[in-house]
Amino acid sequence: MTSSESSALLEVRDIVVHYDRIEALHGVSLVVREGELVTLLGSNGAGKTTTMRAISGLRPLSRGSVWFEGRDITRMKAHKRVSEGLIQAPEGRGIFPGMTVTENLEMGCYGRTFPSRAEHREKLEWVFETFPRLSERRGQVGGTLSGGEQQMLAIGRALMARPRVLLLDEPSMGLAPMVIQQIFRIISEINSQGTTVLLVEQNAQQALSRSDRAYILETGTITREGGAQELLRDDSVRAAYLGVA
Repeated sequence: MTSSESSALLEVRDIVVHYDRIEALHGVSLVVREGELVTLLGSNGAGKTTTMRAISGLRPLSRGSVWFEGRDITRMKAHKRVSEGLIQAPEGRGIFPGMTVTENLEMGCYGRTFPSRAEHREKLEWVFETFPRLSERRGQVGGTLSGGEQQMLAIGRALMARPRVLLLDEPSMGLAPMVIQQIFRIISEINSQGTTVLLVEQNAQQALSRSDRAYILETGTITREGGAQELLRDDSVRAAYLGVA
């Protein structure tokens, strides 16, 4: 491995994914290093969620490999990747609507158990401190929460699994602008406290302004990569994703 490869916490190498005969990803490669917030940016249908599902082990690869902490995990089952600390908050939130907020958060512990009950309680209280709205609604049923609160719950549940890499798939989808700002502020706080994040987003302004690096995915192919601030200033990126001519 090169020095760049050896420092990667998560690395996707030239992955190809098919849906029946349709090739959805055409050799996607990306790297996430420890402590980074990296964004995968693209429009609807670009292949962002397919990439996340491939990383999580929910979608088989036709070619290529996924490496985590220097090990090839391509053949590792999805539940095993969770136990290793590769944790996803999926698109659409996927909370359990009939369970309370606390019960939903507890579900994040399955597959990645805590060494002790004390550490479990400490983590739960940390999640409630990170999301005060959830703390206020500990006993409320998840299905009665607002869209923004449900997104907070989905992220909080993922954090309960103590991710080595947190995979966030479209966390701003369907939310009001003020709530989007709040969600992204929380994502930045989580990252600043040491959680490595791979973020899939369409909201280029919010994502790039808070990321270290970014990749642009178009119709299943990475077309650009670089520092997030560099891409944010790029005229072609601004025209395509920010609506700025």
